[in-house]
Amino acid sequence: SSGINAEYGGKREESGTIQEEGGTTQPEKILTGIFVLPTCCDLIGTTLSGIGLLYVPASVWQMLRGAIIIFAGILSVIFLKRRLYPTNWIGMGIVMIGLAMVGLSSVLASGSSGSGDVTHGQMVLGIVLILLAQLVSASQMVIEEIFIKKHNVPPVQVVGMEGCFGVLFMSLLVLPICYFAPSTGPMKSLHDDAIDALAQMYNRWPIMIFGLMYLLSIAFYNFFGLSVTKSLTAVHRTLIDACRTILVWAIDLFIHYAITTDYGEKFDMTYGFLQLGGFVMLLLGTLLYNEIIYIACIASPRPPAGSGYTEISADFEGSQLPLDGSLRIG
Repeated sequence: SSGINAEYGGKREESGTIQEEGGTTQPEKILTGIFVLPTCCDLIGTTLSGIGLLYVPASVWQMLRGAIIIFAGILSVIFLKRRLYPTNWIGMGIVMIGLAMVGLSSVLASGSSGSGDVTHGQMVLGIVLILLAQLVSASQMVIEEIFIKKHNVPPVQVVGMEGCFGVLFMSLLVLPICYFAPSTGPMKSLHDDAIDALAQMYNRWPIMIFGLMYLLSIAFYNFFGLSVTKSLTAVHRTLIDACRTILVWAIDLFIHYAITTDYGEKFDMTYGFLQLGGFVMLLLGTLLYNEIIYIACIASPRPPAGSGYTEISADFEGSQLPLDGSLRIG
């Protein structure tokens, strides 16, 4: 009963949640099968992104994931009725320019280290698949925000239900299809031999350890990401996620130059600076969208006095503190 308050039995129902007399809010009972939606989005997005990674370097793949900011912002306006100010739109525009620079550098340097024998067409295909994956992932984040905030579903429950449905889909649908579908590749008959993969994990303990580490990292990543969504918004989650970009690129370069040239990524002296410029644009657009920096002559999401912001004059003269706890210096 969204927008309608109803008193009954010492409880009050408001905006999709049930509130007890003591002030504690109980999660609304929702159909368990509804978690199929974000699970499908996660599965499709991960698949498209993984295929795209086959054709682009890891650093380019990570930078192109910044497109999720644009998709999440637009979908938030459409489905969550969230207002975007001119500052936000300008930030998204700068992010688009950065994405174009990164994608262009990847295509032009298709013969550089990390791309192997990938052709220009394959590089473009990889970029398109990664961008489509970000659109699907942004849809997943918006759906999760609706579940967590409107229906007050705990983040652990969302992660657990998505994981259960993911295991069911992969074991009963996706992997059997990949196993029995005909292929014209080197295996001739199999797209993905899950049985052989399990045998390799059993016989080589490093593969088993790295597989378990990956599962744990993904579990904690999803939980912490949903916790951020519960406290802030889906867009804030995507912005924090974008901070991994520079770390991935730095580790790739470190591995190539400090450990072994067989792995990692070599800095392309011809087009590498174009990629670096694209990353700077991505970072600038992210900071502008997240209201960390402002353009004085352009309207920003900072509302006037009396609309939820409190003036601070002790240590931060002229600054404002919103009710959500974030600080914006004027």
